Amino acid sequence: MGQHWKKIWVGSAGNMVEWFDWFVYASFATYFAGSFFPAGNDTAKLMNTAGIFAVGFFMRPVGGWLLGRVGDRKGRKAALTLTVSLMSASAVLIAVAPTYAVAGYGGVAVLLVARLLQGLSVGGEYAASATYLTEASAPGRRGFASSFQYVSMTAGQILGLGLQIVLQHTLSSDELHSWGWRIPFVVGALGAAVIFYLRRNMLETEAYTEATGESTEESAGAAAERGTIRALMRHKREAFLVIALTMGGTVAYYTYTTYLTKYLSNSAGLPKQTATLVSFCALLVFACLQPLAGALSDRIGRRPLLVTFAVGSTFLTVPIMTMLKHAGSFWPALGLSLLALVVVTGYTSINACVKAELFPTGIRSLGVALPYAIANALFGGTAEYVALWFKNGGIESGFYWYVAGCAAVSLVVYLTMRETRDIDLKRVGGAPEGAPADPGKVPAS
Repeated sequence: MGQHWKKIWVGSAGNMVEWFDWFVYASFATYFAGSFFPAGNDTAKLMNTAGIFAVGFFMRPVGGWLLGRVGDRKGRKAALTLTVSLMSASAVLIAVAPTYAVAGYGGVAVLLVARLLQGLSVGGEYAASATYLTEASAPGRRGFASSFQYVSMTAGQILGLGLQIVLQHTLSSDELHSWGWRIPFVVGALGAAVIFYLRRNMLETEAYTEATGESTEESAGAAAERGTIRALMRHKREAFLVIALTMGGTVAYYTYTTYLTKYLSNSAGLPKQTATLVSFCALLVFACLQPLAGALSDRIGRRPLLVTFAVGSTFLTVPIMTMLKHAGSFWPALGLSLLALVVVTGYTSINACVKAELFPTGIRSLGVALPYAIANALFGGTAEYVALWFKNGGIESGFYWYVAGCAAVSLVVYLTMRETRDIDLKRVGGAPEGAPADPGKVPAS
């Protein structure tokens, strides 16, 4: 058990820093948007920065392919070490990017390059950490162990928001808009350097070590195609399943995490400090819920939690977002935000292990990485931009229906997929044990 916890801790700590660097871009965008673009409408500036934020997501499929291949061919450890190196470099670039007053749109170019590097990094990080945490867990505890992926992701965002709260109370508004927004990116770069050292010394998972240690003729042939697109194409249904089950979850997650602070300040009219505090408190509770829900899935299965999320998100998104816009103060906003995040927990707590459980060892990292990154590029990365587009067009409520519609599509998938809780993770290839024969069902592998 000690080795399991050591692997989970190292994997989670690295994931936390990765997502701290990823999310501080979104949480500090309201402060640095004016630094990189000429004077104009505040919503338009946010749309510009949100557009660059979305561009990072469109690099995630490339990162998913490259780093997923590394994870399957060179090991989960190698992929995780490479992702944190890329993230450190991108944080440094943002920290030193020149403003519009100094270099015109040259600063935007630096910002864009940095987000592209972040997209590459996170495109591989999600799958590498999901695979690592799932494979490193004790038997019968995969849901609980893999839930720490979103604990660490949320912890990264909490740290970013916590730093934002500290800076809001120690620096003036002018100082934050002028140079204070650079501080979190310096902190992120230093944190990534520490994690690089930890990951260089982390232990590889037993599932990967055993799979690559086989010496039979069959496994030698399989090794040549490990982590390749050709091998992934043998699991097209599983890859499609990852995209479909991610669609509703990623839109809801980014709506109630990265976009929530902007929504509360830009649409609900709350002061930035109050909006930040609401997000901070809601995310603290959200992080604590993940292991509880993950452990529950180890007892009752993954599908009940996924279905609960999709039903809740489909029918509650519109009323929650509508009431949030008119919350008016801290406590109503916090209560509604918590309700939304409790619903989202049904997806976030277990989606990492569900995706990892769909694929055999030799294609697991790429199988999770590429389709997940595609889904995030199409839906997660664009969620904030779509929200601001609806707002700028004067039909903000259209975004609420968009989120609910994405959840409804995923609900259909959750209702037709098979349970993955008891699938053998150490299978090297082929279909999982007990795969359904019913062609009308979407199989898990």
